Amino acid sequence: RSGKVISTEKANVMESGVLWREEVTKLHLESYPDIDLGHMYADNCAMQLLKDPSQFDIILTDNLFGDILSDEAAMITGSLGMLPSASLGPVDDLTGRRRALYEPVHGSAPDIAGQGKANPLATILSFAMALKYSLGEIELSDRITKAVDQTLASGVRTADIYTHGSKTVSTLDMGYEILKLLSR
Repeated sequence: RSGKVISTEKANVMESGVLWREEVTKLHLESYPDIDLGHMYADNCAMQLLKDPSQFDIILTDNLFGDILSDEAAMITGSLGMLPSASLGPVDDLTGRRRALYEPVHGSAPDIAGQGKANPLATILSFAMALKYSLGEIELSDRITKAVDQTLASGVRTADIYTHGSKTVSTLDMGYEILKLLSR
């Protein structure tokens, strides 16, 4: 990681954005002076994300802009079904573990529930993040992430990320493909 955080808001038109920028700057100066902090308006961040996503390491923003930017970023990967996410809390001084909420970026997709069409990778990768950042199971997290990468490299796809020449599988079959690699 580059250690660079881009804080995103709309301080130019929203009072809440001004407050956000002030508080993030204050927290940065008090607790994280070793981190390179930059600020960017959310609309410019959306444009920059499409123009050159590699310029970003961490984007820090509120839930509203986070929802918008993560949906946009999903199209860089090809689907919302590919994006894990985490709302990370501080590391607990007693346990060394981080309290957090892990979830795929996408919603529950009730319109395709029970049809075997959903891409389970964001959920699986969110679980891998939980193992790594909150449960201290780094090796298992890395194994799961590697199994996902290998499955995709083999050409196995759910319908949302189908490409010419790939093998389309159901939600359950995608999970089985990953489990096969993990059981080796």
